[in-house]
Amino acid sequence: MSEKVSVRDIMKKKGREKIIAITSYDYPTTLLIDSTGVDLILVGDSLGMTVLGYDSTLPVTLDDMIRHTAAVARAKPKALVVADMPFMTYEPSKRDALVNAAKLIKAGAEAVKIEGGIEYADTVEALVDAGIPVLGHVGLTPQRKNQIGGYRLMGKDPETAEKVIEDAKAIEQAGAFAIVVEFTTAEVAKVITETVKVPTIGIGSGPYCDGQIIVIHDIIGLTPKPPPFAKKYVDISTLIINAVRTYKEEVLSGKFPSEDHYWHAPKNVIDYLKMRFQKNALNYR
Repeated sequence: MSEKVSVRDIMKKKGREKIIAITSYDYPTTLLIDSTGVDLILVGDSLGMTVLGYDSTLPVTLDDMIRHTAAVARAKPKALVVADMPFMTYEPSKRDALVNAAKLIKAGAEAVKIEGGIEYADTVEALVDAGIPVLGHVGLTPQRKNQIGGYRLMGKDPETAEKVIEDAKAIEQAGAFAIVVEFTTAEVAKVITETVKVPTIGIGSGPYCDGQIIVIHDIIGLTPKPPPFAKKYVDISTLIINAVRTYKEEVLSGKFPSEDHYWHAPKNVIDYLKMRFQKNALNYR
């Protein structure tokens, strides 16, 4: 990837090329992720569990999202940067949504993501009319886990299948440039992908979407209890534990720091220290 990815670039991939999306929450991780040429980086409210230690996304605040969005944006990724709007930052009113989305854009996001379907179509339309691109999110909506009965697979019965499909259609008509379809049966996700004209990005929703998104901590083994649809590609946790354990052992044994990791003062400074403090403890050279 040589050019900065735009919303239009994402939309053009519909039915032509798979969209590669992934989460990131900080500057150094974003540098690494962006070097691989992904299309979209989501500063997800999943940071509540992956970074902040919460058991859900519900406690995540707008200030949390602004801080982490700014950190990601400072890496100047070529990938499109999208920021999640956390719980209760867009639900109360369209005005709240506009004010809070603007804060994320000013922090460096190039689009925002909101969860929900038909009930938030007017909010999506208001954001788009104000010049703020919106990534929709239907299917499992984690911010509503208390209402829907936990993190459960959507589209297992005709009623929920119809609801997810209608939600996706409403969000598309409201102006969303793409739609995340989370933890929904593959067949329902396929119908959505074939029905809407904007790209679908799946997470735990099968292979028929126009792209896939995953949480970075899940694929590198830093999530203690990953969701059932996540795949671990490498176990960074073991590498970290081994590195810290080795560091601990070397400090205890005196192996670290070695001569390669510290510097001696020049002779005149050593002479001064001996004279000034009148200590023989400096006779180490």
